[in-house]
Amino acid sequence: MTGFTDLVANRGMSSEMLSADHTVAVESAALEQSIASASAALLGYRQPDGHWVFELEADSTIPSEYILLRHYLAEPVDSVLEAKIANYLRRTQGAHGGWPLVQDGPFDISASVKSYFALKMIGDSVDAPHMVRARDAIRSHGGAARVNVFTRFMLAFYGVLTWRAVPVLPVEIMLLPTWSPFHLNKISYWARATIVPLMVMAALKPRAKNPKGVGIDELFLQDPASVGMTAKAPHQSWGWFALFSTLDRILRVVEPFFPKKLRQRAIDAAVAFTLERLNGEDGLGAIYPPMANVVMMYEALGKGPDFPPRAITRKGIENLLVVGEREAYCQPCVSPVWDTALACHALTEAGGEAALARMKQGLDWLKPRQVLDVKGDWAAKAPDVRPGGWAFQYNNPHYPDLDDTAVVVMAMDRARRLSGSREYDEAISRGREWIEGMQSRDGGWAAFDVNNLEYYLNNIPFSDHGALLDPPTEDVTARCISMLAQLGETAQISKAVADGIEYLRRTQLPEGSWYGRWGLNYVYGTWSVLCALNAAGVDHQDPAIRKAVDWLVSIQNRDGGWGEDAVSYRLDYKGFEHAPSTSSQTAWALLGLMAAGEVENPAVLRGVAYLKTTQTEKGVWDEARYTATGFPRVFYLRYHGYSKFFPLWALARYRNLRSTNSRVVGVGM
Repeated sequence: MTGFTDLVANRGMSSEMLSADHTVAVESAALEQSIASASAALLGYRQPDGHWVFELEADSTIPSEYILLRHYLAEPVDSVLEAKIANYLRRTQGAHGGWPLVQDGPFDISASVKSYFALKMIGDSVDAPHMVRARDAIRSHGGAARVNVFTRFMLAFYGVLTWRAVPVLPVEIMLLPTWSPFHLNKISYWARATIVPLMVMAALKPRAKNPKGVGIDELFLQDPASVGMTAKAPHQSWGWFALFSTLDRILRVVEPFFPKKLRQRAIDAAVAFTLERLNGEDGLGAIYPPMANVVMMYEALGKGPDFPPRAITRKGIENLLVVGEREAYCQPCVSPVWDTALACHALTEAGGEAALARMKQGLDWLKPRQVLDVKGDWAAKAPDVRPGGWAFQYNNPHYPDLDDTAVVVMAMDRARRLSGSREYDEAISRGREWIEGMQSRDGGWAAFDVNNLEYYLNNIPFSDHGALLDPPTEDVTARCISMLAQLGETAQISKAVADGIEYLRRTQLPEGSWYGRWGLNYVYGTWSVLCALNAAGVDHQDPAIRKAVDWLVSIQNRDGGWGEDAVSYRLDYKGFEHAPSTSSQTAWALLGLMAAGEVENPAVLRGVAYLKTTQTEKGVWDEARYTATGFPRVFYLRYHGYSKFFPLWALARYRNLRSTNSRVVGVGM
């Protein structure tokens, strides 16, 4: 077996952890076969040029919005595609009659209204049983007046709601000085990219073409024209919300009197902002909502379908479609860099000549995608930092992210350790430099920006989703510490690592877990942090690690796996609630426990047995549940690749640790 997990000195194990009680024996030959089968399956998903990209599925809102976009623009009807999207929407309808944000999740009013609207637009009869159930569910939950702000804008464009039902979003925001309480530099990249073209539309107030004249008045319990502004969201404080609501009312009165020349200058600034970041077919921000807004913005500006910036963005939206024989849906974005980097880690762990050769090809595909020549929006708060990150998508140079960058750098460093080659040295150095320069002043790291700490802005009426900002989080902070530690930094010699560890100590919950912002949820966060603390040399007997280990062991399901549901993101979280086991969450728990020195823990043996027994004949794992997060409580993700590489990674890590005298993981994740 070629060297895979770089291991250092063994640490002691307590007698309780080595107890044979409830231990599940894992036979070596069978384990090896599971790893070989999973490795071969993962290799089978490679693209011809050596990278990986798996489907990235959200909920019903994105395919519904895609349908509504086409009818907004009065594009020719593609009846075959619409029928396939309709099949997808009907299949994902919940037993409660509406549509959830995750599989088998609770009713969500905004997803349900958009899905109903899309199906009605496609041609489903309002008297069809599934439409009756949906309508009854929506009305029983207060009707379509309860939808969120983003849905309200869409309904305003369609003339279902009046503009009194949406927050005032003056395009003159583009001209505000950086010291103003609200500025584009003070919100997240995804909000920034979405808001800029939306502000142009809010100024011009276009109306959807809607050639079929479809409406959804039947979903309201009141005259839609009487619907006013949204109520305070649960995460918002009464004081801040009252202040911003008052400002919204004032703006609503004075906005019509804004000078026309000032408004045109602001619109020109918004269009220039968009054009600079248009990003070819990959699109503004390389995510669906801004891309759709760009197309509608150009439509509102009178630019026809052949206008190059509009046409290329519209083509990019088509690239997000996943079309099968019976169903189709639209992805929120694509994840090739993330998928490739994680697949490379899993293959490095699995080892073997074929796997390592393909891993090398994956890293070679990643190398030229490092952003070295564009200072993106992040530079507004870090002007002296050189670029050096990787984006999540194929191309998104204005918006690289720290999580992807740390994972890519660690994968390249592991390849460097194995081969002794120096070919990735410069890429590793620039990635490290960028991440070090992006640490926020509280010691943590965020996903895309630095010091995005203006928390009061989540109280504006537009931010009913509570995701206007990109502040530091435990999981991304852990990943950055893991990377720095794997490259040789310690808390003793690196202030960045020391401050990061202190941030993680402050954010550990009393139960022992850590929050997971980008994976679901506390299992993901705890795995991430345990990897970081181990890599940074924190003693495995440290109270923070012991509490985390005890927590992970305590929440293991009876079948040996781990599972967690999106309900864990609720604002009144009081403790873990069990959910059905999934392969990816089980893998995270196992990797976290093994990072903490627990390879002999009976819980690890049970978890490994769970993965072995649930592996399919194809070498992969079936995972229909959503285990990743776009925005907590609002938008979740199902990475189709997670069940392909995380379980393989965990099984191979277990084998590698058990086959050596050491029991300590010597890499960052």
